[in-house]
Amino acid sequence: MDAIDLKILRTLQDDSSLPVARVADIVGLSASPCWKRINRLERDGIIRRRTAVLDGERLGFGLTVFVSVRTGEHSGEWLRGFAESVSAMPEVQEFHRMAGEIDYMLKVVVPDMRAFDAFYKRLVDSTPLVEVTSRFSMETIKETTALPI
Repeated sequence: MDAIDLKILRTLQDDSSLPVARVADIVGLSASPCWKRINRLERDGIIRRRTAVLDGERLGFGLTVFVSVRTGEHSGEWLRGFAESVSAMPEVQEFHRMAGEIDYMLKVVVPDMRAFDAFYKRLVDSTPLVEVTSRFSMETIKETTALPI
């Protein structure tokens, strides 16, 4: 990966809907070599997918909750079941296995407290958990999907 590849990645992180010809202009290439580089970056798994970033507030998802989970179980079978259950919950935007005192951290978006309560009940019913702690976001100060390349 060279400086032009990084420039392509920065450009696509900012706006993945740009036509290849526009990306090529920005990075100083003609369209065909730019298109080949983008295809290689996709084939190599550097670009995993292209998505639209939506405004959750405007779509009615006004509550963001960070849920930390401690478990009493750490077997592979238990983890597979828990991961499958949580991954199937559409409210969960991010799901991380953690090091330290907390075993898992979830980023959850819901319309309101009633919807979160319903989510919470489904979560704790899905599998035995030792502790579930919820932290409610008061304000989003920075939110990005861009990596600092």
